[in-house]
Amino acid sequence: MIKIPDLVTAFRYDPACFLRVSGGDAATFLQGQFSNDLSGMYAGQAVYGLWLDRKGRVVADSHVIASAKEGEFWVASVGSGAATVMRRLQDFIVADDVEIEDRTGDWEGLSLIGEGSGAWLSADPREGHYFPGRRSSGECFEWIYPRADRPLVDAAVSGALWLSADEVESLRIHCGIPSIPGDIGPGELPNEGGLEDAAVSYSKGCYLGQEVMARLKTRGTIRRGLVRVRGRDPHPTSPAALWMDGKRVGELRSSVPQGPGFAGLALVLKASLQAGARLSLSADGPASVEVITGD
Repeated sequence: MIKIPDLVTAFRYDPACFLRVSGGDAATFLQGQFSNDLSGMYAGQAVYGLWLDRKGRVVADSHVIASAKEGEFWVASVGSGAATVMRRLQDFIVADDVEIEDRTGDWEGLSLIGEGSGAWLSADPREGHYFPGRRSSGECFEWIYPRADRPLVDAAVSGALWLSADEVESLRIHCGIPSIPGDIGPGELPNEGGLEDAAVSYSKGCYLGQEVMARLKTRGTIRRGLVRVRGRDPHPTSPAALWMDGKRVGELRSSVPQGPGFAGLALVLKASLQAGARLSLSADGPASVEVITGD
């Protein structure tokens, strides 16, 4: 067994969603619902994308993983709940040969963050599924394995530095990676969270919400955007309204304590997007929240 690299950190969690989708029509059905291109997937490959509604709003996100078994796929999400994703899919099964099973409770997840995590995972046979994650802008992998295999997984990652939930959340926020549905959800378009490059295909065939995505690409504009912010106030409960000159301009969507204040991601009007813009947590409060870019 190859020792896990010293630079790799670990975080254990329960996946919010892990569904088995199978049947003769599973591949074409998922392709017609998912925002990203699933054509030509090979066994073990995972593709990140979104489940949209008819208006192009974000219902949920996930990775879709191709199984080694023909006609079988797994739908895995860190933050979007199984019931939400399952309902979104089941609503559009008509005469399709597709079966969806919720297996979330049978699996655990491990985030491996740091240089060498992918090479280490692929160096030995691993039970379950692993794929590039979205916790960091650097190298990051999610390993989802049967819950009963925890002792084997613990032995494999022995010696790794374990991260807390706050540390993982702080890293995500620092990298400006939106969580779904916390930062971008049913009231937002993918473009408002900067998700169009990572999660949306503009060249595949039709899927639910595709017409809206195509219009946005050719001639659309968005009124809001997700930005990093830092505040001098004590860590507030999210979501929290944000104000500029007495006008509500957005909302703090997620945040973590940072020193005496906090760091977070906020969805704000485009006029408030520029770096250095000063916002308030109340209509008449001090401008103690700053929009930031870079490190």
